[in-house]
Amino acid sequence: MALPVLQATGYQFRRILNYFPQDISLAFAYGSAVFRQAGAAQSPAQNMLDFVFAVDDPVTWHTMNMMQNRSHYSVLKYLGPKRISNIQNKYGAGVYYNTLVPCDGKVIKYGVVSIDSLYEDLLHWRTLYIAGRLHKPVKILVQKENGRLRTALITNLKSAVIASFLMLPESFSEEELYLQIAGLSYSGDFRMIIGEDKAKVMNIVGPNMEHFQKLYIDILQECPQAVYKQAQGKIEVDKSPEGQFLQLMSLPKHLQQTITGLVDQPGRNRDVEEVLLTVAQDPDCGAVVQQAIFGIVKSSSLSQSAKGIVTAGLKKTFSYSAKKLFKMMRSLRKQ
Repeated sequence: MALPVLQATGYQFRRILNYFPQDISLAFAYGSAVFRQAGAAQSPAQNMLDFVFAVDDPVTWHTMNMMQNRSHYSVLKYLGPKRISNIQNKYGAGVYYNTLVPCDGKVIKYGVVSIDSLYEDLLHWRTLYIAGRLHKPVKILVQKENGRLRTALITNLKSAVIASFLMLPESFSEEELYLQIAGLSYSGDFRMIIGEDKAKVMNIVGPNMEHFQKLYIDILQECPQAVYKQAQGKIEVDKSPEGQFLQLMSLPKHLQQTITGLVDQPGRNRDVEEVLLTVAQDPDCGAVVQQAIFGIVKSSSLSQSAKGIVTAGLKKTFSYSAKKLFKMMRSLRKQ
């Protein structure tokens, strides 16, 4: 199956990458400055460009980046690249962000994540932080020829489909599926309560149906647990206990463990498969899956945001948060 990601064509994206150390395994751009969102500023130039760089060796990468772009870092730069890498890896969602950075006539934000942390999230949904961003359309700027990386990216998309199947009814529209998928990484994110546009998920999916279809069409066509009626834009899934058990067993490992922790009674210590068999027969199976995802996202979003205050510095944090609040208030006034 061809890798279902969208390749960037914008020259400026690649030009911006030239300002950074080139030892990057995966680089992608995302957000409203890359893909049009309903309610966002009309001109993409008014929106900050968001990037993520996955690197093999964070210490070496930060060492080189601090030589080239020392001004991007907050006061933490005085700790040196080794401690910055430790902060990146040990706290929050394993990502180190520099934000509100002037670059090539644009204002950008970029997150640095180790390739090992990326694999852990894509395959097991340890934090659903970068994995969640990759559930939605992104523009891939750099992707090394790496079979393991390609497999992990596709596995993450398949997991998003299966998790959404469990939370949706027996029959639903393609748009409803993409709304469910796009909302996975926002479920439990405290920023959706204060700081984000309340209609963010709809704003992402509505104008980008074609991009979501490119990401997921092969998976839907090949999925044995669903009937994809492409012409009608409809999907039917097996909601029997047997069907739901197969879907639960296909979920990422950390999500399965979180579900088990929610359902298993203290002292019983049943294995994961036994617990998932019980959940599959529960009429509220979808709600249990949703609660588990909520917990994963809540934990990682809180810790990553707390880390962001330190890595960005108070001045940039205040400026960034103020812009988010302005967007939220603008959205509320339109309702």
